[in-house]
Amino acid sequence: MIFDTDIFIWVQRGNSKAAALIDGAKDRYLSVQTYIELLQCATDKQQQRLVKRFISDFNFSVLPLTENIGHRALVYVEEYGLSSGMRAGDAINAATASENGMLLMTGNARHFKVVKELELKIFRP
Repeated sequence: MIFDTDIFIWVQRGNSKAAALIDGAKDRYLSVQTYIELLQCATDKQQQRLVKRFISDFNFSVLPLTENIGHRALVYVEEYGLSSGMRAGDAINAATASENGMLLMTGNARHFKVVKELELKIFRP
């Protein structure tokens, strides 16, 4: 299962449901886009180290941005950006899940539900 950025944010805010969701997952993945977003939100080196330690301690695999993922993300922004508000980060996460044939866990159904080939699991805090 690929975890969207918002799930990590819920964990950082102390949401026990989000933490249990990650803890109970057998296989944990995130896109390189999510990893970048998490590091970008850190306000100092210590927070960056905490993010990196969390990803490592919970054995997350970071899925790279490939040419196919980039192309698919471009198609998603062009097709869904105006109608659903899909932005580049969401498009890359959706494309990463689609290209890898994986379920995407997110609390942000609005941006993703328009992608027909994307298998979603919606998180409700």
